[in-house]
Amino acid sequence: MAYGTYRGLFQPEWAGPLAKVLVLLLVGYGLYRNRHLKSLYLVLLGLALNALVIFANGGHMPVSLDALKKAGIEGWEELLKTRGDAVHSLLDESTHLPFLGDVIALPPLRKAVSLGDLFILAGIVGVVVEGALRAGGRRLSRRQAAFRVLVFLLLVFVLLTLRT
Repeated sequence: MAYGTYRGLFQPEWAGPLAKVLVLLLVGYGLYRNRHLKSLYLVLLGLALNALVIFANGGHMPVSLDALKKAGIEGWEELLKTRGDAVHSLLDESTHLPFLGDVIALPPLRKAVSLGDLFILAGIVGVVVEGALRAGGRRLSRRQAAFRVLVFLLLVFVLLTLRT
């Protein structure tokens, strides 16, 4: 929907909130079905923080222009000011809960993220670790378990960097 809004196919006033509600429902269902994975509770906390700031700001995630610049991302100011993006808006003095918006710059990944995003990432890393330690159903030595976790985390990092 964000791409369709950017291309003028959907109106950001309804496409953004609708997309967010659908994502929350799908992610919530996935979290419920996998509640045995304890690390997913961090994902749930991150999702709740992101939902709180999004709904407090009319269905848009506020983004700091300074964080975007520090992350090496330019050219989004006008689109964010006009709310032409279905998902994000420019963080300004009228923003509610600004500390929960995308205010953390991650220059190596060329991303601006929120505190909720960091909790989500930590939860995903935890799920990867839990999965790495449970895979195969047999007890691993500490060295094997550490190596498996390291390989899985390296894979997650590679996938994150390729997304940019």
